[in-house]
Amino acid sequence: MTTASETHRIADVESLEKLYGVPSGAPVEKEIDYLHPHYQRLIAASPFFVLATGGPGGMDASPRGDAPGFVVVEDEKTLLIPDRRGNNRVDSLRNIIANPRVALLFLIPGIGETLRVNGRAEICTDPALLGRFSVEGKLPRSVLVVRVETCFFQCARAIFRSKLWEPDRHVERKSLPSLGTILSDVTRARFDGKEYDKGLYERLKGGLY
Repeated sequence: MTTASETHRIADVESLEKLYGVPSGAPVEKEIDYLHPHYQRLIAASPFFVLATGGPGGMDASPRGDAPGFVVVEDEKTLLIPDRRGNNRVDSLRNIIANPRVALLFLIPGIGETLRVNGRAEICTDPALLGRFSVEGKLPRSVLVVRVETCFFQCARAIFRSKLWEPDRHVERKSLPSLGTILSDVTRARFDGKEYDKGLYERLKGGLY
């Protein structure tokens, strides 16, 4: 593994700012401590975000998605997020119990800008709250209540560089190993990869809620 020599390793803020400069202007002014109506509109339009958490076992970044508006802006300082069906690892929830600090990155298909929200979360199972997020008659097991501390938009450079939303850059699924193949190989064949792959996406789509 390549490591930086002491001569070229940035290990303090003074050196970092000497290299990059100190942020000013729009990059600083856009950050506020509440959900401005414009930021609320971005959240309402987003069907997908990444939830970052940290706990005793390390960091975690978890994808979350549903129909646009699934993240509810309760007020300018509060977000409500249903925890839908998943793999039951609950890595994010374990981390939140130990450390409530969270970071959210919202994406909107076709839009270059993203939205970053930082705050503190708690896990709630209030039946009245769960009932607000019923889909197809099914409730989430819990709802994350996020108290917003900072919020700001991220410019489109990363999306432009990656060409993320350009259809001609989409990758065919069959060009990469199937999940069954990956599971079989990383477990040294403790799982039957071909059996795992049979009807995988139909199973996933049938159990979204």
